[in-house]
Amino acid sequence: MKKILVVEDDLEINQLVSRYLEKEGFDIHSAYDGQEALSYLADYEYQLVILDMMLPKVEGQELLRKIRDKQKIPVIILSAKDREMDKILGLELGADDYMTKPFTIGELIARVKAQLRRYMEFNPDAAGAEDKVIVHGDLELHIHTFEVKVAGLKRPLTAKEFAILKLFLTNPTRVFTKSQIFERVWQEESISDDNTVMVHINRLRAKIEKDPSNPVHIQTVWGFGYKLG
Repeated sequence: MKKILVVEDDLEINQLVSRYLEKEGFDIHSAYDGQEALSYLADYEYQLVILDMMLPKVEGQELLRKIRDKQKIPVIILSAKDREMDKILGLELGADDYMTKPFTIGELIARVKAQLRRYMEFNPDAAGAEDKVIVHGDLELHIHTFEVKVAGLKRPLTAKEFAILKLFLTNPTRVFTKSQIFERVWQEESISDDNTVMVHINRLRAKIEKDPSNPVHIQTVWGFGYKLG
């Protein structure tokens, strides 16, 4: 199921778009301001973003720049700004398509599907046509669909939790320090006193372990870091 983020501060429009996209079989998250959208983008992997340009807290232009700094996913601008220069600016900032309000829901859905087809065609890793699955005990990690199952049951993970688990499953014999995990997953230089990794490990354990206080899958190597059980 393709995951789409709808960023629109107008409640009625956001709910309308989300409802019709869900009917088409998409997994939809709704954000009503730029800051909320950034939080979603930090925690989840999306295949497409629908973006209003006039947003509270973080403007649409700034949000689009931040998306393009890290991702190549399709972005469709949905805006009341209908001047030619506004459309040119949005496309130059990295948007893949630009629709003006008012719009028809049928055309929006058609454009969403077209952008997703193009994205999957030129990004085979994102398409997941033949999903790669890593199995470890009762754990299943689906590389392309970003799904994790424990004993056959799906466990909803954030993007960072998924990346941490994938790191361990693809390096089953290695012990990682917190700094090494942070640098691999966050792709930033680690801060020596940062507890971010520990917090995410604890959240991950709560989702995949039968007894998080006595973990089997992600084990602590005292004085060094963590390893796959």
